[in-house]
Amino acid sequence: MSDGARETSLDTIQRELTAFARRARAAAARLHPELPLVSYTLLAHIDDQQGCRATDLAAHYLLDKSTVSRQIAALEKLGLVERRPDPDDHRVQVLHPTDAGTRLLASTQASRLAAYEERLRDWSAEDLAAFAGYLLRYNAAGTTGFPPAPTPTPTSAPETSPGMSES
Repeated sequence: MSDGARETSLDTIQRELTAFARRARAAAARLHPELPLVSYTLLAHIDDQQGCRATDLAAHYLLDKSTVSRQIAALEKLGLVERRPDPDDHRVQVLHPTDAGTRLLASTQASRLAAYEERLRDWSAEDLAAFAGYLLRYNAAGTTGFPPAPTPTPTSAPETSPGMSES
């Protein structure tokens, strides 16, 4: 494959993954307007793991602890997540979905599966298997190849007025 063809393919992949992410956020907002896609993803992970710590979520998704903390607080406020002491170390809090959180996940996952089945209904079993394999391979690559996020310096940090908070 020539460098030009490779670059064209990479541009197409980037554009289509961006479109996919936008559709996913929009679909998540339609399914539960108070539950952003990030919160849904964290709730699903907590459920898949049958409970986990907030620090585990931050490490798994490469998120800042404060971001995870805000998302978990929102999930708790909605009654979808609860904290329980770790049976092995009562100083540690483990996040678990509530019954309402489990019901929401089940209904949302059923809706999402139906949407995927509709969108992919004309694909052959071989195409579906290849697509699934490519997604697994892409996600297994993790964050390799991405430059690190820039670290703000005092000269590039945004100025805030006294009494204003950053959000």
